[in-house]
Amino acid sequence: MTSVQVTAGGGPAARVSAIMFDLDGVLVDSLRIVERAWRRWADEHGLPADAVLGVVHGRIAREVIGMFAPHLDAAEQAQLVGGYETQHGAELAAVPGARECVGIASRGRWAVVTSGARALATARLAAAGLPVPETLVAAEDVTTGKPDPEPYLRAAAALGVAAADCVVIEDAPMGVLAAKRAGMTVLAVTTTHPAAALGQADLVFPGMLDVGGWLDARAGDGPTARPGSP
Repeated sequence: MTSVQVTAGGGPAARVSAIMFDLDGVLVDSLRIVERAWRRWADEHGLPADAVLGVVHGRIAREVIGMFAPHLDAAEQAQLVGGYETQHGAELAAVPGARECVGIASRGRWAVVTSGARALATARLAAAGLPVPETLVAAEDVTTGKPDPEPYLRAAAALGVAAADCVVIEDAPMGVLAAKRAGMTVLAVTTTHPAAALGQADLVFPGMLDVGGWLDARAGDGPTARPGSP
């Protein structure tokens, strides 16, 4: 394993009873599609595209719209942006290492927790050749999105596990913060943001292949693993 950055004091001892993944940037490489759709939306409404792109990652679409265009119907505009994103579904691919991580996670309880809509999430997983888990928490399932802990707490409840026993893989600061607020152990990957922006995670990895190595090394260790251990 290479270039692992231990942050947040290395994190507490963690019982790994369930593994949760963010979707975009963690399992599916959709960065160009997402940013293209939001830039189009911003341009259509005369909004600063760079400012919009600076906050979209890890947030629910309707909340982003409320920040920049509170006079518009957030639900309607979110569907519009989602439509823009689906126009380029053929460009989607699994993040390198994602398939291996899902394979490890699927030996036990696992979930996907995304700020996107359910239909969009399932379509992206299918396009990338990844399975849809029984537990998928999407934008329409929560009242408040990341960085609020609600999405991850809902997933833990659905899986029937304690939040402290969950390991989360995230790529965005808002997602990392949400999982930490939920009391979970967080592994971050620098697929979307630099390591400096992910400092609240327990461990920061350069990619999902490295995360897979961390998870696989602990698959036979029993329920207890320490994020800072070799």
